[in-house]
Order: sequence, then C-alpha cells, then structure tokens
Amino acid sequence: MSKFNKSQLINIFSNLGARLITPDENLLAIIETEHHYNAWFTVNSVLHAVKAIGLMLNERDLSTWLDNYSVENTGSGKKVGLILAGNIPLVGFHDVLCVLISGNYALIKASSQDARLIKCILEILATIEPHFKEQYSFVERLTDFDAVIATGSNNTSRYFEYYFGKVPNIIRKNRSSVAVLRGDETAEQLYQLGHDIFDYFGLGCRNVSKLLVPKGYNFNFFFESIEVYNDIINHNKYNNNYFYNKSIYLVNSDRHLDNNFLLLKEDTRLASPLGVLYFEYYDDLEEAKSKLVEESDRIQCIVSAIPLEVNNQVVNFGQSQQPALWDYADGVDTMAFLTNN
Repeated sequence: MSKFNKSQLINIFSNLGARLITPDENLLAIIETEHHYNAWFTVNSVLHAVKAIGLMLNERDLSTWLDNYSVENTGSGKKVGLILAGNIPLVGFHDVLCVLISGNYALIKASSQDARLIKCILEILATIEPHFKEQYSFVERLTDFDAVIATGSNNTSRYFEYYFGKVPNIIRKNRSSVAVLRGDETAEQLYQLGHDIFDYFGLGCRNVSKLLVPKGYNFNFFFESIEVYNDIINHNKYNNNYFYNKSIYLVNSDRHLDNNFLLLKEDTRLASPLGVLYFEYYDDLEEAKSKLVEESDRIQCIVSAIPLEVNNQVVNFGQSQQPALWDYADGVDTMAFLTNN
C-alpha cells in the first residue's frame, strides 16, 4: 500500500520536477554524454526531454491529474512489469511515474538505448523521498509480475500478447502523428509545426510524420517557415537517412519536394521514413476528418489549429512533444488501469 496521501505525493513529485528543470552536476554530466551511448540523444534533445518532464511535474497539473483517481493509500502493491521503449529520451518515464505514484512496484526492463537517464532520475527521486528506493528495480527479464505495460512495435506486440496475455496488461503498438493544415496558417504556426516534425529528429510517435493539406496547397510558404531547422542535416544519422531516401526517390523517379533537409512525398500511409514527411490532399474538412477517424487506432495525436471533433488528442502547433500528465499514450488511461485492477 502507498504510504503517502495525495498532498504528499504532489509535494514529492513537484520537487522532482523542480530538480529536473534545473539539473544538478550529476544529471548534467549524463545529459552531456548520452550521445556517446546513443547518437540520436544529442545534448539539446536530452535536455529538452528532461526539462519537459520537469515542467510537466508542477503542483497544479499534478493536483488536477490526481484528483481523477483514488491515490491515497491506493494500490495493492502489485508488481507491474514495464517494458520501456528507447526511441527518444525518457519516453518510458510516464509509465514509471504512474506505477510509483499509484503505490505499486515497478519491475523496469529499460531499453538499452535509454537506461542511464531513467536510473539517474529515479535516484534523484530517492534523495527527495527514500521510500521510493523500495518501489522499483531494474531487471533484465520480467518474472513474478502481476500486470504488464509493454511498449514496442507491431511485430513485438504479438510476442507481448503471447507472453503477457494471461495477466492484466497494456500493450502498445506503432503509432504516428498527423498535422491538419487549413492553408491559412501563419509563419509562426508553421515554425512551431517544425518542432512537431523535427524535435528528437522525428523519432517519437508524437512527432508529425504526415500532413493533411487542402487541394492546391502551396508548400513554398511551409518550406520558408521551417527553414530555421536546416541545421538538422548536419547530424550524421539524420543526414544518412535523408540522403538514402532521396536517392531511392530519384532512382525510382518518385515525385517529391525537397528543401535540402526534408523530403515531402504524397503518400496515403501515415508513418514516413526519417528525413521524409508524407502528405495527402483533402477536398474539404469532412473528408480530412473521415481520414482521421478511419486511421484513429494508428494515430497518437493530431496537430492542428482547427477544432476537429475526432477521437484522438488534438494539440496546437508546437505542442505534440509536450504532453500533459493526462495525455496517455494510445489514449489508454494508465492510472485507471493501475488503480482499478
């Protein structure tokens, strides 16, 4: 059983948030060296992820979030196995947070791509409240668990369902994010959309990989508005992906647009390769909404200034990689799962 009431939990985790907004020397050392272990984890990307979590863990949002659940002395101390992804820095933190704050025990199978950061942040949490040292452990293989939350691909999800199907579980598959443009967006809005496309090099499921645009849309203004992100091409791994896809399109004579650091290609699929942004035209907004509804189980979030009435989360430009505590992956309420099972 959790030994903390709601007020105490808010205090503990808001303190953690403050520590992440202003990282100490130890955390800064990890932030500055992560690229040695994972070339995608640049200093700017990791710092962005750490500070985003810090901002998320504020008193007001923690209070609003926890008001939806019975967290005082909640949970039965279940052992919850967590298989974390490692595509972007600290992508699995929210699952760990939910398990700890609900009074359960986290068996953490961290990704080899992103183990050091999550360990460091949990060590910081333990300095704020030592009891949390007793609420988690890192494991190489999950055994003796009561429930599982596993994040992977469409392929790994089949294995997860086979191995973990007999216990309560949340199993996540591939998802992508989409932006819907009306054609009258400002330069500032399109600049902010650049964050949704390029933050973390486009590796996250909340990164925009597809645009829905009105028929006849002129991409010149879009390209002008995102030109500031051109430095991304200097990252070796991104550069390799961009030029590989460019060569494929040229060899195959595939029609595409190119601004020397991003390729735009008309395609009905949602998930584009790195260095590529798919787009699709629509005749009217109802057609765009129908497309979104049809693909809803493969969409993580939608970026748009249009008040769309769809099942998926809709966020404003520049907000896709700044989820709030209640913006659950795949729209599945992790806290409800942990407190009701």
